[in-house]
Amino acid sequence: MKSTHLAPAPLSAQARRSKRLGFGVGRRFFLVTLLGVLWSIPAFWDLRFLLVMAAWDLCAVVAWIIDFSRLPRPEHLMLQRSWAGPPSLSNEVEVFLELQNNGPSAIDCRIIDDMPESLVSVPPTVQITAVARSSARGSYIVRPLERGNVQLGPAYLRYQSGAGFAERWARVDLGQTIRVFPDLEEANRHNIYLSRARQIELEKRLIRQRGMGREFESLREYQEGDEFRNICWTATARRGKHVTKLYQVERSQAVWLVMDAGRLLRARVGDLSKLDLSVNAALSLAQIALYSGDRVGLLVYGRNIQQRVGLGRGMAHMRVILEALASAHEEVAEADHLHAAAALMQLQKQRSLIIWITDLADTSMTPEVIESASQVLSKHLLLFVAIAQMDLQALAESYPKDARDMYEMVAAQEMVHRRETLITRVRNRGALALEVNPDSLTTTVVNQYLRIKERSMI
Repeated sequence: MKSTHLAPAPLSAQARRSKRLGFGVGRRFFLVTLLGVLWSIPAFWDLRFLLVMAAWDLCAVVAWIIDFSRLPRPEHLMLQRSWAGPPSLSNEVEVFLELQNNGPSAIDCRIIDDMPESLVSVPPTVQITAVARSSARGSYIVRPLERGNVQLGPAYLRYQSGAGFAERWARVDLGQTIRVFPDLEEANRHNIYLSRARQIELEKRLIRQRGMGREFESLREYQEGDEFRNICWTATARRGKHVTKLYQVERSQAVWLVMDAGRLLRARVGDLSKLDLSVNAALSLAQIALYSGDRVGLLVYGRNIQQRVGLGRGMAHMRVILEALASAHEEVAEADHLHAAAALMQLQKQRSLIIWITDLADTSMTPEVIESASQVLSKHLLLFVAIAQMDLQALAESYPKDARDMYEMVAAQEMVHRRETLITRVRNRGALALEVNPDSLTTTVVNQYLRIKERSMI
């Protein structure tokens, strides 16, 4: 999918007078006025210097009036905001501000763009010099830290002429809603360095794995050792000798991405939440699965189903999945895993690959997600992925310095052991279950998917 198609549409608007006073004084006016105050020093000896100071200040006021009258009115200015690319999680993107000056004189304009804190830490400021009846451009960088829809505000202009005595204030209504996508750069990196190489390897192996799958590939004469069930009797009757059907590994399978968006996925790993990491992994996996010819569906759930995307193929379907992943959000309540499993079983009747990304609650009872995953195993192949608690593992491996540290270490070891036991229990029930380091979540999940494809496990 081309990133340029995902960038927000350019937006332009005419400036209008600010709701405040609408004008001010420039630094040069203050400087000239301050110099005029110096005439008060000789006024201690001769009061006539006060008249000189008054005349000086009057000249400064006249200069301000002349300069103000030469400044373009706000309605003579147009401002456009455009994006160099799509805003995606944790990636920098350049935003351009283009100022069209239709007034009779050049201006030095200071623009403050109203951006939310999820994009930039402080409102960006751009300095632009635009000559009369022409346009000029400036830019700044944003780095989104949250996915989903983001509301942008207006832009505020403060502009002066070269004289610098007067200043006008204006406002440009550039309010718009943009969508911050998952980490597109990570998805592209995995497409280039991982999926392409592994896909080539997979295609080479498929040539050598004739007969292992159940998708028809070709016909050839019967050879000793061929299974009788693979004999094509219609071709045998036509040719008068036994003909065997050759099969290859099925390349078009149903793959469902099931993502937990409950409270456990709110935990932070650096700047991102566990759900953000899950979304990034799901995006990379969806692209690779679609590239491999599989049909991909998506189910994101919390207390209720947040996002549901049916099985499909192609770039248009990838765009639908991308939009759904961008809208996935963490919930403060525990996710309803049983409801998600029931919804999935209702959506998918035939055998498919289910990739379930979640986390395990630290409880003495069996987590509900384990029981929910067991329901899916009756009909589907399940890849159960739990995101590891790295801080818990670090504490379990630490060396205690005192009694308090020892108790914390022992408690952490018990929790780590319990998580391993739960993963083993899911694995013993027939699932491909693993606990994954958050930093390697995408790579591990993609590798597991490709291994499943290679071994024709679906």
